[in-house]
Formats: sequence, C-alpha cells, structure tokens
Amino acid sequence: MINRNIEEISKEDLKALVENEVIEHKTIEYKRELPGNSDGDKKEFLADVTSFANASGGDLVYGIVEDKKTGKPKSLDGLSIGNPDQELLRLDGIIRTGVQPRIPSVICSKPIPIQDDKFALVIRVQKSWIAPHRVILGGHDKFYSRSSNGKYPLDVGELRMAFTLSESISERIRNFRTNRLSQIIANDTPVTFYGDHKIVLHLIPVISFDPAQSYDLGRIMPNINKLKPISSSGWNERYNLDGFLSFTWNKDQGSYSYTQLYRNGIIEAVEGLLLEPDGGKLLIPSIAYEQELIKSTSNYLSLLRSWSVAPPVFIFLSLLGVKGFTMGLNSWRYRHHDIHAIDRDTIILPEVVVDNYDLKGEILLKPSFDSIWNACGFQRDFYYNEQGEWKPG
Repeated sequence: MINRNIEEISKEDLKALVENEVIEHKTIEYKRELPGNSDGDKKEFLADVTSFANASGGDLVYGIVEDKKTGKPKSLDGLSIGNPDQELLRLDGIIRTGVQPRIPSVICSKPIPIQDDKFALVIRVQKSWIAPHRVILGGHDKFYSRSSNGKYPLDVGELRMAFTLSESISERIRNFRTNRLSQIIANDTPVTFYGDHKIVLHLIPVISFDPAQSYDLGRIMPNINKLKPISSSGWNERYNLDGFLSFTWNKDQGSYSYTQLYRNGIIEAVEGLLLEPDGGKLLIPSIAYEQELIKSTSNYLSLLRSWSVAPPVFIFLSLLGVKGFTMGLNSWRYRHHDIHAIDRDTIILPEVVVDNYDLKGEILLKPSFDSIWNACGFQRDFYYNEQGEWKPG
C-alpha cells in the first residue's frame, strides 16, 4: 500500500514506485489497463478487490506497466480515458453489485494526471472487518485472499477461520462498550467526575481491535480542537496512559465532561452537566443535548478521518442515571402529546455503523435520538423534518 493518504497521492508517488522498483506484493498490485465490461474482466477485478478486503487491504494502481515475471513496475504510462470520474463510478458499480456482503470501505482516489490527457487511477481497499467477502457476479461464487505472491481462492479451513474472526471482532466491540459503561457507573474514569446523570458517547473503529493497531499521538496536535469535550467552552488536555485526554476542570468538584482518545483510535466522551436536575426537575434538554452530540460526533469523526483511521466505525450512545427523566419540550407546541418518564436507569442504544466519513452527524444519530424520544412516549424525534434534516424550532 502506498504510504500516503489516498487524497494526497500524486504523480511523483507513482513515479517513485517505478524508479524504486517496488515489486507487487500483498498490499499493492499494478494494472496496465482498466477492466472492461466482459464478465471475465469484471470477475478478475472483483477477485482483486475482495482479496485485498479479506486480507490486509491494499492499492490497485491502474496505468502502470509491470513485468509479468518479476512483478516489478516498468513504466508509468497512464490511461487514455475520456472521463476518469465516470470510470470510477463504473468500477464502484461493479463492486456494489458483484460482492457479498457489500464492502463498506473501498475508497477511490481522484484521477491522477500523468501527461497530456492521460491519468492513473488508484483504488484503495481497506481491510474489512466484516469479511469474508465473496465474488457473486454471473454465477461466480468464490472467496479470495492474498499473500506475497498475489491473490488465491480460500479453502474451507481458511473460510471457517475468517468467519470466526469476523464474529469475534463484533463481540469484542460490544464487550468493550459494556465494560466501559460498568466502569463509568462505578466512577472509574480517567479524571475525577461529578454528576450522577451522564451522557456517554463511544466511537469504536473496527480496525482498533487489530492487536497491532496503534496511532502516533503526536499527530493529534494540529486537530486538537476536534477532541473538545461535549458541551464545553474551555478545557484542559494532557497525555495519559491510555492515549490523550481533554477535560473540563473545577478544582472543587472535578470534571463534568471529558473525551478520552485511546491510542488504538477508540474515542470515549462522557458529559454530566446537561442532565443536571433543573430546580429538581428531571428533564432532558432536548435541543441542547442533541445539538452538542451532533457537533461532537462530527468533530470526532473528522479527527479519525484526519488520522486515516479506516471505517467502519461503530457509534454507541448511552444515557446513565435517567430513570424518571422526561423530554424537556415547549409545552404549548407539544400539548397534544402525552409525555412519559423514562422507566429505567440506564439506556443502552444499539450501534450505528459508519461506513464512510462523508455522512453528517445529525443523520448518523437520528436512530439513537428517535429511540430516546420513544423512551419518553413519542413516536420519533420531531426535530427532524420529512427530508431527515435536523431542524429544531
């Protein structure tokens, strides 16, 4: 795989592959031409894509001529294509209809100009954590993976192992969340915390459960504001054993909001002021808490993207200590609705899966917000219009 963010790959990077004779291997493959529209070409393309997704990920580089015997790149010739963007859409369509389950994290680069009207195309396939994926085009039904010698079909034993690994990753993600919620309830937090009623937001990239996964914490500094604690104006920050922590601080009480970035890419954000009883009333500040969660989720996803953390990312929202709370609303506007109190102390909502970073925080959180409104007796979150946009007021 080319050691650069997909958006940053340039002609010079591709020339360096040729000049340094970087041989095709487990995470990179060169192609002189794009696949055509025949079933044979499409199957070969899908075999390449799924083999990367089922292994360690990798780059398909189109427009480089390779030596078939040695795998060395010989020249960067580029591709004579009239509409590169249309070609990328065509290839994306082949992937979407020819692979099961759908690969959520295939990223296509913008076309890279080479000379005159010639371009190179790079398709980056991240390692998939919902693997194995199979090629299903035209009656074809095979699973592929990769080694240093290129792609190969998986045998029965390898398939069994791949399915077992996929299931264990999902279980580990949910176990991590459950364990962290237990510790937060027990006040085992990275900074002294006050408040009995808490909003907890977890962003858990699936790739974080690769035992070797670790990120350079120094890279966070240019984007430090994206780690802002939920509903805070000023905050402190420091490195800690788990990674990097941003937190509010009151010398007499401690913190009411913190965001912990783990060095493997997991983010945990806990806030305890928004749900503080107002004059003894147990109210969820409907607009304020949704607004803060939308902003924070967008910031945290942007941070993961800048860190090149590959999707999918699981988003979990939980509310702790909320038995007896009702939704705080304009009583005149909602006078025809029966407002009910939440009937349990802990609300643990199902995950929302983010398979690309272009989705807006308000769209991603809508299912979670709907569930909380359900818990308060409403059909749905009425701050969303018919187009799915968050429009309170």
